[in-house]
Amino acid sequence: MSTTMAGTKSNTKAIKIRTGLVTAVMILLAIISLLPIYVLIVNATRASVDITGSGVSLIPHLKLFENIGTLNEWASSNKVQYNALIGYKNSGIIAFSTTFLTVLFSCMTAYGLVVYDFKLKNVAYTIILAVMMIPVQVTSVGFYQFMSKLGLTDSYLPLIIPAIAAPAVVFFMRQSMKSNFPLEIVEAARIDGCNEYRTFFTIGIPMMKPAIAVQAIFAFVANWNNYYMPSMILISREQKQLTLPMMVNTIISNDKLADYGAKYAAIMLSIIPVVVVYFIFSRFIVEGVALGGVKE
Repeated sequence: MSTTMAGTKSNTKAIKIRTGLVTAVMILLAIISLLPIYVLIVNATRASVDITGSGVSLIPHLKLFENIGTLNEWASSNKVQYNALIGYKNSGIIAFSTTFLTVLFSCMTAYGLVVYDFKLKNVAYTIILAVMMIPVQVTSVGFYQFMSKLGLTDSYLPLIIPAIAAPAVVFFMRQSMKSNFPLEIVEAARIDGCNEYRTFFTIGIPMMKPAIAVQAIFAFVANWNNYYMPSMILISREQKQLTLPMMVNTIISNDKLADYGAKYAAIMLSIIPVVVVYFIFSRFIVEGVALGGVKE
């Protein structure tokens, strides 16, 4: 009896030690992840002389609105192409549109691969995985030439329509459905006379909600921060068309502007929508990643 109690106490102690170690590692990883963002926010509230003179500081200052005013002065004097409201609007149009198309068509593709049985089903899935392995930089030259021949440069369409094809999102959604989507409920809906589209939108979409939320976050962040494709397609560089990352780049890349507080403020303003969207849907991330990570 005493041996059993000693063994139980030993196991309990080992569990507490492992739990403590895991907690410490998680806290360390959280600090490593959040510290750069916190330093960015702090620097956005500091004067340029403080940033260059005293180095890193973890204490916020009171110069944020002055730094934003400096940004507006640069824009009004045509030193940079920057207008936060226009940037928010343009980036929002692209990010929300691409996120909607990415999630919707990826869900439909994954639904078709899981629910329906058809010839070449595995071949189609293999092709999707193969496309996922091709970097966008490899096809960017041909894509630009194609859009140029179609007369679609300086347009948002080449930045939005291709979001329909998102093989990585299809892969994630399929893995999630393979492990958590009961096909019996689809058969029951068919027996009750529900058509395929209604089954997908009223049964399939709600059941995939956690995975959809996760992929919506990832798609929104990727498209909001996307600089490569817009800078290649929007060749006229008119301010009314520029996305917010492109505007921020005109500030950061200008060596003649030495006010680092204002530059940090521009970067901080550009990440606000990403942080807001993340916090709104963050509760779905752990659940959705866990669903997608289960093996078949």
